Amino acid sequence: MNTSTALRTDRYELTMLEAAITHGTADTPCMFEAFGRRLPGARRYGVVAGIGRLLERIRDFRFGDAELAWLSGNEVVNSATLDWLADYRFSGDIWGYAEGEAYFPESPILIVESSFGEGVLLETLILSILNYDSAVAAAATRMVTAAADRPLAEMGSRRTHEDSAVAAARAAYIAGFSATSNLEAGRTWGIPTMGTAAHSFTLLHESEEEAFRAQIAASGPETTLLVDTYDIARGVETAIRVAGTELGAIRLDSGDLPTLVVDVRRQLDKLGAHDTKITVTSDLDEYAIATLRPAPVDSYGVGTSLVTGSGSPAAGLVYKLVARQRGNGEWVSVAKASTGKASIGGRKYATRVRDENGVARQEKVYIGLGPEDADALPSTERPLLQPLMTAGDIDDRHVGVAGTRRAREHHAMVRSELPAGAFRLGRGDPALPTTFDE
Repeated sequence: MNTSTALRTDRYELTMLEAAITHGTADTPCMFEAFGRRLPGARRYGVVAGIGRLLERIRDFRFGDAELAWLSGNEVVNSATLDWLADYRFSGDIWGYAEGEAYFPESPILIVESSFGEGVLLETLILSILNYDSAVAAAATRMVTAAADRPLAEMGSRRTHEDSAVAAARAAYIAGFSATSNLEAGRTWGIPTMGTAAHSFTLLHESEEEAFRAQIAASGPETTLLVDTYDIARGVETAIRVAGTELGAIRLDSGDLPTLVVDVRRQLDKLGAHDTKITVTSDLDEYAIATLRPAPVDSYGVGTSLVTGSGSPAAGLVYKLVARQRGNGEWVSVAKASTGKASIGGRKYATRVRDENGVARQEKVYIGLGPEDADALPSTERPLLQPLMTAGDIDDRHVGVAGTRRAREHHAMVRSELPAGAFRLGRGDPALPTTFDE
């Protein structure tokens, strides 16, 4: 099986490389940066997600015989560039925000230090992963806020591309979701999986009661029964009659949920099923979840809105060259000056400034500073950039199942230090200002 990610890129990256090789500038030491000029959907903070996936994809970014043959056959680049690509292996350094970290406009989320040729090829790979995963994580963290500590399950696999479904489950888990319906996400990233039955299982049987008895026989009374295939009140009564008052949960997937949940809770309690929980689904987003906060809901399942970023399907991150080295070894800052798309040049180092109570108050970006200068910074400033790859080798703390769990724990810590205003669901300004210090 071909695992190369080398052609998951845009053609102009290879044509830029070809021109640089021809001109003799492909080996120029450069710094590239991934950042967002603004937060998607006028949200209060963004969430960095996709780092662990990205590092593995960069490792697999190699041009094998099949990729080179296709490029040659389609005359994408010349023979000198094909020879260069045949030996490609990213050998530079990458610094970035830890996965699960909050970010704000102009935050230097990812810094790639390499030759121009090595770094320019990674633009599409970096942005395609970080833009999608961060968009899902940003939506997920808002849903976690709206749920007020009640568990949420990701169940959007049928509403997105099959590979995106796995990525979305991972991003949601990092942002605080407790489980996913996607088995590949469970296998690959160690995320707890959940799922019981759909309406088709009920419709398979002659009666709702027969379907419930079959499910309980297979899964035990701690299962969750879907009770809205026909009449909900009758479905609840049948569920408790069949499973007993030890039934684990019932699921509601339709109807006027705020009113319906209250009625169902009252009915369950009247039947003696005080410990039977109620989980709701039905096209939820953060606003619908917030509306249900006063209702006796025990858990939520979210699909379409989550995997599409709840109205912001991409995080809006860009990847720009911010510095290059001259022949004499001197680094020079470079930046776009385009109207509405200007960038800030220079090597950067970012910190989160916190007050005496440990509450975050500011995103501070030092221009011209590097990680080696971090020890000189005040103790009230938490460093944000971490080594992700050194000389092309991955820092293993950020990848795999362990890296995913680490990102989830980090996000929980980050949320705990954000100010209360960060958790407003309405559109507004970023929760923290980003300031620059030269």
